[in-house]
Amino acid sequence: MKKILVAASGGASDSVVFATAHEAARTLGAHLEFYHLRLSPGEAARYTPHVAFARGAGLRHALQELQVEDEARSAAARSGFAAFCAQFNIPTAAHPTGDRGVTASLREESGEAAEQLARAARHNDLIVLGRHTHADGLPPDYIEHVLLRSGRPVLVAPAQRPVTVTGTIMVCWKETPEAARAVAAALPLLANSRHVVIANVHERAHAPASGISDVARHLAWHGIDADIRRLDGSGGPASERLAAAARECAADLVVLGAYGHSRTRELFFGGCTQHFLEDAPHAVLLMH
Repeated sequence: MKKILVAASGGASDSVVFATAHEAARTLGAHLEFYHLRLSPGEAARYTPHVAFARGAGLRHALQELQVEDEARSAAARSGFAAFCAQFNIPTAAHPTGDRGVTASLREESGEAAEQLARAARHNDLIVLGRHTHADGLPPDYIEHVLLRSGRPVLVAPAQRPVTVTGTIMVCWKETPEAARAVAAALPLLANSRHVVIANVHERAHAPASGISDVARHLAWHGIDADIRRLDGSGGPASERLAAAARECAADLVVLGAYGHSRTRELFFGGCTQHFLEDAPHAVLLMH
């Protein structure tokens, strides 16, 4: 991972997102491309509940307010980027410099928010996003859209500024293509971690739990020693069992295959992806 896209919303989530991205980039010697997406007042209105009920002069006033908010977020994204680079003494660079240290750049675009984010993510090795709770003007389902449309791993920042993302990493394993892709995407971070735990919830309808040993052997070929935790699937939903295991091992990062079931089914019935997106206190790396 040598090029990381960082969502710079200009809102409340930026400090945690920037810190998360910096921890990953510092470990990998990667370039951080900060990306601020400007929404038109018309698109922003779709994600602002009260605007839908405005008419006439009220609607014009609401759209003007959204324009002002967009200008403020854009200015905040630029100033936040400058402050971040100054704080960590990170040089700006538009092209590879040959240096192994962290570099940064800022890019600003306009367009259809979720699709633009997904398109920009395709040209990076990783994208770092904030939580749903701080959408900062973006669509409420922007994380899911990027996951399903970009073909790239998504690192979702934790609730609080992380000390590290490569202390203890817990891999949630299940015999699915999504889980395999998540492990492959996370290999650079796993190789630089202090401790790796592979957790598997044994569910009778799926492959035998022995598959988790195969994952451990696979990681060993990459020089990664991993502990194995086999979790009893009868003790509650898999998402809750995995979340409890992540707490017990004090995971800094959880690696997870996203949407093993259909997204609609997960949104309606719940599932591991939704649980970790909404409730996990730690950083989560997801791959569909």
